[in-house]
Amino acid sequence: MKAVIARNKSLVVDDWPDPEPKQGEVLVKTLVCGICGSDLHALNHGEHFVDLTRRGGGALTYEPDKDLVFGHEFCAEILDHGPGTQKLFRTGTRVCSLPIAVTESGVQGIGYSNTYAGGYGEQMVLSETMLVEVPNGLASDHAALTEPMAVGAHAVNEAEMGPNDVALVIGCGPVGLAVIAGLKARGLGPVIAADFSPGRRGLAETMGADVVVDPKETSPYSQWADFGVPQTSMERMMVEMMGETPRRAIIFECVGVKGVVQQILEGVPVRSRIVIVGVCMETDHFEPALAVTKQLDLRFVLGYSQEEFAGTLHMIAEGEIDVAPLVTGRVGLEGVAQAFEDLAHPEKHAKILVDPTLV
Repeated sequence: MKAVIARNKSLVVDDWPDPEPKQGEVLVKTLVCGICGSDLHALNHGEHFVDLTRRGGGALTYEPDKDLVFGHEFCAEILDHGPGTQKLFRTGTRVCSLPIAVTESGVQGIGYSNTYAGGYGEQMVLSETMLVEVPNGLASDHAALTEPMAVGAHAVNEAEMGPNDVALVIGCGPVGLAVIAGLKARGLGPVIAADFSPGRRGLAETMGADVVVDPKETSPYSQWADFGVPQTSMERMMVEMMGETPRRAIIFECVGVKGVVQQILEGVPVRSRIVIVGVCMETDHFEPALAVTKQLDLRFVLGYSQEEFAGTLHMIAEGEIDVAPLVTGRVGLEGVAQAFEDLAHPEKHAKILVDPTLV
């Protein structure tokens, strides 16, 4: 089959062995696959990417100096069933899947494996137990965004926001937009969103952010009084003395850039909860004393559960999350390399989809 192969830190369209389903696996045709920012990093800094994942107990076991096919945000169509499958879904069924292959020798990451090709190719092999059927009527383009939107759903769930909380989303790339969508789908907020990019601020507004801030003009941390969030311990104590429950700030860090956590510690009110969703791949530094003094709650999140993945697909299908505005480009296999370059410029794109049938 034809696929976009990551080879020597470059992307080339070449032949890849036709995948064959093993025990408990199905063969699928890739309908569409989103390009994720983590793929960009893995292409250029594969050794670092794998090393950090392994040190953290992750499941990525691929060798970055060998060929692999990226792509873990996909919608596909079942072509055939391998041995030992229950045939839960008939041939021709459109499916999404957690990008995980459960094998006899362990777990492999779809799109981050030297043997299990991802969605930047014409076909894939998926574990039947990981499949979720795409509801009738939902466009494949939109179903493919289940994976990135599930990341936002997981972050929102882990934040444990209540009706008295105010959310601030720092960074409105795909991850931040997924968080905003997840918050609004659950009726949580108000939601403040901050990004330097006008294009991304516009998308944040489209996804439902109540207040959008340009950090060049206004500090994202200057909005608390407008929403009744006490900023100091004394202010919080006064609210409690009046028999009221103080409002609390929940901050979602969706940038993953060195220094941002320190900025957040300095800017947030006391008793805030900070959810780290962005993945900073560098060694960072911050002052723990600030977090101690303010009694801050820092939470680091990653991925999603099977329930969150399936629930996100359902919310997209029911129109509770509108992913259409996020799709800003579509390319065939030959256009993937250029798409990687384009995604480095936030004003151009949010999410580019790969369609292997496009010429």
